[in-house]
Amino acid sequence: MLDSLPSPTRSLHDLGREERSFTFAHFTCEHAWVIGNILRNALRTADAPAIIHISLTSEQTLFHAPSMPGMMPDTETWVARKRATVLRWGHSTWYMSSKFGGDERAFVEYYGLGNGDRARYTCEGGGYPVFVKGVEGVVGAIVVAGLEGDVAHGVVVKAVEEYKELRDGYKSPKRAMTVK
Repeated sequence: MLDSLPSPTRSLHDLGREERSFTFAHFTCEHAWVIGNILRNALRTADAPAIIHISLTSEQTLFHAPSMPGMMPDTETWVARKRATVLRWGHSTWYMSSKFGGDERAFVEYYGLGNGDRARYTCEGGGYPVFVKGVEGVVGAIVVAGLEGDVAHGVVVKAVEEYKELRDGYKSPKRAMTVK
């Protein structure tokens, strides 16, 4: 399955448009649960160990799970770095990688990241922004760590696309109820 993912574009214009095309009407723990499980199932099917993390900008974790055994504790550091990058710059980490041609040193130098900040951020793909209609800026991040950056980006995009297809036309039971 992971081998069949198309290589993601490196066009900043196309990546920015892709990110905004996934703007949610709202984003709750239900969204995170479904997207997280889509990711986990896809990664398990592909026999790909990774950590999946979905959280809000407030640092509230909505979903966090390994896809399968085999992850090293250091992978948690990559989750934190990818999340921090998405929240600071409002773009996917693949967008940031594409902006700097995958050159982590150029990324660090361009933003003047000191020694302490170098360890906080990364331009390795796999971090993805969550946007909500009517809210300025990023409201959360979807992160996959443990895979190559292009593959991690592709898996997240595919999962969000699948989620959109599942939700198309779906009405929440709470919305369907009428108040008398």
